[in-house]
Amino acid sequence: MATKTLEARFEHLSVKEENESGKNGSAYSKHKGSLSTAVSLSGLGSTAQLNNGGNRSALLKLALQNTNDNKVNSMNVGSSPTKGTHSHRHVDENGEQRHSSQLYEQPEPKKLHLGMFEIGKPLGKGKFGRVYLAKERSSGFVCALKVLHKSELQQGGVQKQVRREIEIQSNLRHPNVLRLYGHFHDSKRIFLILEFAGRGELYKHLRKEHRFPEWKAAQYIAQMAAALKYLHKKHVMHRDIKPENILVGIHGEIKISDFGWSVHAPNNRRQTMCGTLDYLPPEMISQGSQGNFYSEKVDLWSLGVLTYEFLVGEAPFEDTPVMTQRRITRADMAVPSFVSPEAKDLIKRLLVLDPEKRISLDEIQRHPWILKHCTKDDRGVKRSSGPPKEGKA
Repeated sequence: MATKTLEARFEHLSVKEENESGKNGSAYSKHKGSLSTAVSLSGLGSTAQLNNGGNRSALLKLALQNTNDNKVNSMNVGSSPTKGTHSHRHVDENGEQRHSSQLYEQPEPKKLHLGMFEIGKPLGKGKFGRVYLAKERSSGFVCALKVLHKSELQQGGVQKQVRREIEIQSNLRHPNVLRLYGHFHDSKRIFLILEFAGRGELYKHLRKEHRFPEWKAAQYIAQMAAALKYLHKKHVMHRDIKPENILVGIHGEIKISDFGWSVHAPNNRRQTMCGTLDYLPPEMISQGSQGNFYSEKVDLWSLGVLTYEFLVGEAPFEDTPVMTQRRITRADMAVPSFVSPEAKDLIKRLLVLDPEKRISLDEIQRHPWILKHCTKDDRGVKRSSGPPKEGKA
């Protein structure tokens, strides 16, 4: 009865949802932008639960069990969950097979399903689904549940893109990258269990403040550089860096999210230009350019656009679509006089037409503007709540 009640409530909240009884399921959908998580936790426990290591570990352990049993490749649209089979052969933490000395049959791992979660307020919506605040019932762990509808993914032709997104994000472990704890699906939906970023989209903070003070912008860019450095070492190009795809954690730290356009540029990349044109590098929009020639340096250009927008309040090439594209291919922009010389230098060294001549992430972390406003920890993954004190940079 409890599951049916939850299902009924969830049906009411969902996008284009059809009537279903409480089925076990797995899924996740890509939506434009990031989770808008600046909402009340009313009815879902206190914010202290966000830092409860035990609860997080319990949910993560369960999610990992489920992920091992239900590989991303089994999440084809229209597929049904594969029934588990009993075996005395197990896989250890290093992926090596080992034989159990126990002679009795092992119980199946507990499967993730919708009934395990108490569903709260909608946090955001996109083209293919919505994101909800949620709480895992047994542990009280607060998370975000992203719901994708298989029929809509199929109609949009993005099933492979979603599988890649899940595969990439589930393997990332960095304080400035949003965690994907696990996923599950039912006959019609994919559910992604995501880290809850308590302060919501960075975009909304920027719109509210219009532009950030230099100390705050520098700390955000330092965290972005640390996260991108980690991603690039893992051979992951994000390719869609913009304020809407950056979330703010409960302690004010930023977290990169939305990995739908990660990996190598798909052939249909141009179809998404209208939403992210302001941040695209010249090598991705120049005539005759091919996805095969993109490198991780596309993220450096986007970081330059982001730095400019943090300090000025608008993107550097903002114009009509035709003019924006033309200005990007020429790096045609001017930095306002109120921006400090150090910040202007960093922007100019990022927004370079030749990808090979852009400043590296290592150099960004050692740049005078970053050193001036960030402590050593800030240049790694942390942040402070105000300008650094004298002598601490």
